[in-house]
Amino acid sequence: MRYMMIVKGQELGNPPQELVSAIIALGEEATKAGVMVGMGGLLPTAKAARVRLSGGKITVTDGPFTEAKEVIGGFTTYELASMEEAIEWTKRFLALHTEYWPAWEGEVEIRPMA
Repeated sequence: MRYMMIVKGQELGNPPQELVSAIIALGEEATKAGVMVGMGGLLPTAKAARVRLSGGKITVTDGPFTEAKEVIGGFTTYELASMEEAIEWTKRFLALHTEYWPAWEGEVEIRPMA
């Protein structure tokens, strides 16, 4: 089954290069293991836009979104046998943050894909 891991947290600016390198290495390991489908980080909300449908009207709001306490910072998609395996890969990802960016706090939402 495919699982998407959605990384949510505060915007603290660019992550340390050591963290980026470690995440790339984890992605390479997952690719060699045959479980990586795709991954990517997202630029800050200052470069984003929101398009909303409400009351039959479509509106566009340019970033940054100052009211957001947490933002989606990235994603990973894996092909795994179980939720337990998805949790283990996610724990490894978050452990890298503990080591290389201890000031960052956030969470990863794991969603099975239809």
